[in-house]
Amino acid sequence: MATEHPRASLKRIKLTLARSKNHPNGSTECGYDLVAPLDDSGHIDLATWKTHRGACTVRRFLEGQDDKMGLLVHKAGGVEHSHWVFDYDVADEDDDEPGFLFGSHTFVPGEYVSVRGADGAMHTFAVSSVNPL
Repeated sequence: MATEHPRASLKRIKLTLARSKNHPNGSTECGYDLVAPLDDSGHIDLATWKTHRGACTVRRFLEGQDDKMGLLVHKAGGVEHSHWVFDYDVADEDDDEPGFLFGSHTFVPGEYVSVRGADGAMHTFAVSSVNPL
């Protein structure tokens, strides 16, 4: 009997900075808005990403800085034998911001994910909202 795969669809996901030493209350002024294909359990779906990769975008917003626009990109290698990054310039790999274990985390409100920022430090973000695109 064949196993049915969960249905995936593009979602608009908002991540906001979680509590940290520098932001004891977190911050809704720092984070990411991204578009990604999520399956019914809230995991990023690679097969759907492959067919809609151009629509999988990210906007980084940081208080006091201009927004930065890019793409959600899947790359080979890394801890999971592949990894997801926010890529702001396809010609420059130094600007990539990798998501920590994005392939295994669920993107549902109330969950947390981590991103290695442009400063090289790992930052934790709360999944604030997930909405249909």
